[in-house]
Amino acid sequence: MIAPGPSSPTGGPPPPVAVAGRLTTAPAAIDAAERLAPRLAERAAAHDRAGTFPEADFEDLRNEGMLGLMVPVRLGGPGASFADYARVAITLGAASGATALVLNMHASVTGAMALTPDDLARALGAPETYFVARDRALGAALDGALYAVAMSERASGSRLSAVSTTYTPAAEGFHLRGSKTFVSGAGFADAYLVAARAADDGQARVSLFLVPAGAGVVVEQTWDSLGMRATGSQDLHLDATVGADALIGGIEGLSLLLAHVMPQWLVASYAAVYVGVGWAAVGAAVEHATARGLGRLPAVRARIGRADAQVAAAETVVVEAARRVDADPGSPHTNRWVWRAKLLAGEMAMNVAASMLEASGASASRRGHPLERLYRDARCGSLQPATSDVCADWLGVAALGGDPDNDAEVTRW
Repeated sequence: MIAPGPSSPTGGPPPPVAVAGRLTTAPAAIDAAERLAPRLAERAAAHDRAGTFPEADFEDLRNEGMLGLMVPVRLGGPGASFADYARVAITLGAASGATALVLNMHASVTGAMALTPDDLARALGAPETYFVARDRALGAALDGALYAVAMSERASGSRLSAVSTTYTPAAEGFHLRGSKTFVSGAGFADAYLVAARAADDGQARVSLFLVPAGAGVVVEQTWDSLGMRATGSQDLHLDATVGADALIGGIEGLSLLLAHVMPQWLVASYAAVYVGVGWAAVGAAVEHATARGLGRLPAVRARIGRADAQVAAAETVVVEAARRVDADPGSPHTNRWVWRAKLLAGEMAMNVAASMLEASGASASRRGHPLERLYRDARCGSLQPATSDVCADWLGVAALGGDPDNDAEVTRW
């Protein structure tokens, strides 16, 4: 089935469907995540089974002001840091990995906007009109607008340098044409962060646009996956005209530069979600073992003990990476922690969920058992960009004294 997204004007982010609650501090956001987690966990199985988008989860998140998590204090938001986001994502990921992943995409858009220093943006060439458009987009998020990310394509995956979606100058902005895949929250988002290349450019100038849902933005229902079935990661088809202020940064060719300078939003933001999924798998195994009397078996206890240590170790790395992102964003040393976090969290979730399923026995593999769902969700962690192999290769190049961002043999983005 093909359906258009929600209608909105093309000149900038649309008004949200509902006015959100307001969070005023980052600690309040963490408290809100803990308060919401039981509700999200209660709905997760049904959405996974049906492959439906968790609309009620996002109504709850909107009502608590969570869509404004990354909005700066100067605009009335809580001004969350990357470390604050990571704590929220771990909590929500333990409740519903799919919901946490969709929120991750939204936070990637708002976080990158909010946490890119103004002086850096100006040094890159951002015009003053960009800051007005950015604050308008952040203000809309504070009021409950939901943003999605439309980067990947069927032929090129997540490699930004290989996107085939194009843009051309239009009378008052740009016209975008192409198709995207794995667009989490498609059909429910108010706007999409779209990567596109200049149609007449032979130098792979890839730019980012915040494209409102509406005319020329069509959702195709294609999502039927192994895990994370409730993310609604449908295909998106674009034949839309946007205003000049839809160009992120007000600068063409910014996409690949941001991928190198700020990889945390493309890499490590996923990691916190999968730490949460890992903790959920341990918790489900403990509950199952207690109910079945399996806790008397040394092999079961040992598996649970190892899993506990593995999740705690991955969480420590994710938290440390987030701390370094806040303290020294974009430095080579910080970026190594970012890639470590994604690698360790993705592989940890997969291995821990498999071990907890084996410890619990064949009955836990039945459809409807929490571990069966968590096993499938956890398997997606190492597959999401950057994949575990890409992360490991990046780290290996760095360890051997090379420059992973300028490796002529491998185009990671």
